[in-house]
Amino acid sequence: MSDIEQHVTQLGGQSEIASSPEEATLDRVPNPHPDSPYVARFTCPEFTSLCPVTGQPDFAHLMIDYVPGQWLVESKSLKLYLGSFRNHGAFHEDCTVAIGKRLAELLEPAFLRIGGYWYPRGGIPIDVFWQTGTLPDNIWLPDQNVPTYRGRG
Repeated sequence: MSDIEQHVTQLGGQSEIASSPEEATLDRVPNPHPDSPYVARFTCPEFTSLCPVTGQPDFAHLMIDYVPGQWLVESKSLKLYLGSFRNHGAFHEDCTVAIGKRLAELLEPAFLRIGGYWYPRGGIPIDVFWQTGTLPDNIWLPDQNVPTYRGRG
């Protein structure tokens, strides 16, 4: 069994989206370049969760940047994990920070940041930012370049 096969549970077959983030499995795989610091970025422009009060859907554009250590997040498991929020009721701040903390715990990266750019709820957009670790020297970390919500203007 290869190193990758030892750490993945969902890759290479059909997988269902878990009914909640707590039940979702996040897989990690060995970083093939742990000696070369670099940034990996995931963009999720169609993230969905539920308002914990009204049950109405909330939508966000998530940007996740991290500098891997020994581990990478396996992208299919990340997609399924993020999908598990579709029926999960939580405030914007909770969703964004919980995702960042879960990834940081799993990956133990040198640096990780998540930007949650939420569409308006009650007429007010809420953007949530969380990070952990220190960005290593000589790392190019591009701006997330997600424009603030402008409505019809």
